[in-house]
Amino acid sequence: MTSNHVFFFDTTLRDGEQSPGCSMTTQEKLTMAHALEDLGVDIIEAGFAMASEGDFAAISTITQAIRKPRIASLARARQEDIEMASRAIQLAERPRIHVFLASSDLHLEYKLKISRQQALDLTGESVRLARSFVDDVEFSPEDATRSDRDFMIEMIRIAVEAGATTINMPDTVGYTTPEEYGRMFAEVRERIPAIDAENVILSSHCHDDLGLAVANSLAAIQNGARQVECTINGIGERAGNAALEEIAAALYVRGDRYGVQTGIKLENLYPTSQVLGQIITFRPSPNKAIVGDNAFAHESGIHQHGMLANPLCYEIMTPALVGVARTHLVLGKHSGRAALRHRLEQLGFTLSRDELQQTYYRFVAMADRKKNIYDQDLIGIVPDHIRERRREPVAELD
Repeated sequence: MTSNHVFFFDTTLRDGEQSPGCSMTTQEKLTMAHALEDLGVDIIEAGFAMASEGDFAAISTITQAIRKPRIASLARARQEDIEMASRAIQLAERPRIHVFLASSDLHLEYKLKISRQQALDLTGESVRLARSFVDDVEFSPEDATRSDRDFMIEMIRIAVEAGATTINMPDTVGYTTPEEYGRMFAEVRERIPAIDAENVILSSHCHDDLGLAVANSLAAIQNGARQVECTINGIGERAGNAALEEIAAALYVRGDRYGVQTGIKLENLYPTSQVLGQIITFRPSPNKAIVGDNAFAHESGIHQHGMLANPLCYEIMTPALVGVARTHLVLGKHSGRAALRHRLEQLGFTLSRDELQQTYYRFVAMADRKKNIYDQDLIGIVPDHIRERRREPVAELD
């Protein structure tokens, strides 16, 4: 029986860091790990121990400072990788080794240059070795969505028999679609009864090359995945990974559809995004869902009027839900009289209908010339006789 709890596996410090411009020092990784712990993620993939001395040091440091989430190290299906991973996480409160091995013929032939049988043998050997060090082992057939289904299922079956406690089926190159990806999870559960019988957790790991990473992750959850691998702000290789904040918000806002629970503290989503933005070389795009600067900003006059009447007209969640201070009614050439009146009242001006109309004409003329309109600009277009009766403003500049 599948649980209704979805575990969040954050790989910002591993897959996310592989994105150009996202490299982090050990101290920066530790700062980010603390933010992830406060956010309530269940597993932190702290790095790839075999990749470099810096990654090994960062993983070791995080295991000693972070105690609530499980701490995982990535490892190829190689003895030296697995042994290195085990040393890096040996001080963790709840350690995990995450072993991966390509399952697609494309990767086996051109990248690894091994046969299918060799891959199956390596799967069993590597998972058994990892289990000799820790009780919690995750196995990923890399490039799962471009793999022969029968072969991949055989690889997963061997991994489960060898002791894997989590099976992750990654859409490594962002190739799949929600319908396909969801069906793959359903089929794996149907054809390998031991997964449900032994409470093996199925996991999704999606990349955004076609812009479908979050949609694919949600499709996996609908079909039995109970771990979702993702990153803050969706950073990661190429077009990035599934964005943690989008998945968490979707599962909450559309709880009627998904019916699952998570341990994510939604009010920490925006603050955690800000921490990452301060560490790496870029912040989310303004139109980024949930954490972008414009996610709760409205400029259109029709939208602003609706927002002032009832925020539910144009917002499906409150800004406070995800840790954003407030909604922003952005004044620009698309704004209407309602938003202008609202902001002028915040600045201490009460205008009659005729005064508002006169001021609005001035505002529109200015908005056609200026991209950014500030409070001082608004004060400047208010007629003199209105400025003379100004009261103390009730709100400062957003």
